[in-house]
Formats: sequence, structure tokens, C-alpha cells
Amino acid sequence: MIVDLNIQDKTIMVIGSGKEAQKRINSLLKQNCKIIVISDSINAKIIKLSKTKKIKFKKQKIQDVKFISKFKPDIIITTTNDKKINQKIINAAKKKKIIVYSSDSPEDSDFSNPAIIDFENTIQIAIFTGGQSPIMAKKIKVKSEEIFKKIISKEHIAQVKIQKIARKMAKETIPTQTQRSEYLHSVIADNDIDQLIKDGQMKKAEKRAITILENWK
Repeated sequence: MIVDLNIQDKTIMVIGSGKEAQKRINSLLKQNCKIIVISDSINAKIIKLSKTKKIKFKKQKIQDVKFISKFKPDIIITTTNDKKINQKIINAAKKKKIIVYSSDSPEDSDFSNPAIIDFENTIQIAIFTGGQSPIMAKKIKVKSEEIFKKIISKEHIAQVKIQKIARKMAKETIPTQTQRSEYLHSVIADNDIDQLIKDGQMKKAEKRAITILENWK
């Protein structure tokens, strides 16, 4: 089962500072969460992120798991090259009911990381093997990305953005889920909105969605 966790304002701890850690940090930067990086070494990218306050960095040699209690993270991602340390971190996290992921032990982790095809951080397609073969997931992602680029257009992305605004407004004025769903379907089916999006007139498209809501019965 693929689940998209809402980690906004959550504290995510990344242990390690290599390529794998950097990849995880980069994906977390878009999520409006608090990122703590623990490592006995540091690279230029992490220094820059730390200086701009995008992450919090703690230089520390990982010999035990006492630091987990100190920082109290909601999720731990461990990427060290020491399998024994990674396993200790997994065990400690599970005892504390903390969601944990280890890059070298997906079978012991609480979640797996799919290969993501991302369109403007609005539409995402996950290629997922359930942790059985991350390498194959990445390979399939590369092959399928060009295909999806031909299928998913700028108009589709714009419609998602319009739907986000319309859905928020509908929650404030339309009492039932069934009625809200009908309204949102009418926004997608509206020819005027469709044409305004094609013409690049997003503000007018948003106003049209508001007008439909105001006239909704």
C-alpha cells in the first residue's frame, strides 16, 4: 500500500551525510517539515542548508542511540554505512514508536521510498516495488518519465491548482461531501475555465471557479 504521509511541521531526523542522505534531505525540503541531520562528517551542501536555516545540523559520531531521546523526532531516516548502527537505530526507534527507515534494510523499515516522477510538485507518480528492488524502481522511472511527460500537460497541472483553491472554498460554503464533489466536478467540466487555462489566464480561471461556487445551489 502506497501512503503519502503528511509531515508538515513534523520533526524528521536524517542520520548520515552521504549521497543517500542528501537525496532524502532534498525530498524533505519540499515538505515544510523540521529537518535534523546527524553525522560525524559534513559536506558543502549541508553546510549551505544549515547556514540558511533550512536544516539543523548536529556533528556527532554515531556510537549509540542516546541522541534519539534528546531530539524526539517523529520520523528517523538512517543512511550510515554501518549496518550494525543502522539496526540499533531501527530497534531503538521501534521501541519508542517512532517511524523509521533504513536505506540498507528496507525489509526492517516502517516504509519504503518509491521512485517519484514529479510535475511541479503538484502531480506525482510513484514507481514502487515494495522495497524489493529500489534499483528497478529507478530504472522503470527513467523509462516511463518521458512517456508521462507526453500525457500530463501544463493544463492538467493548472487544473489541479484550480481544484485546490475551489476545494478550500467549497469546504467553507457547501455543507456535504456529496455536494462539494458535484461542485468540483462542475469546475473540471467547465469549458470557460478550460479555455482560460489554455490561454494562460489563471486568475480569471480562479474567478470563474468562484463565480460557479457563488451560484451553486
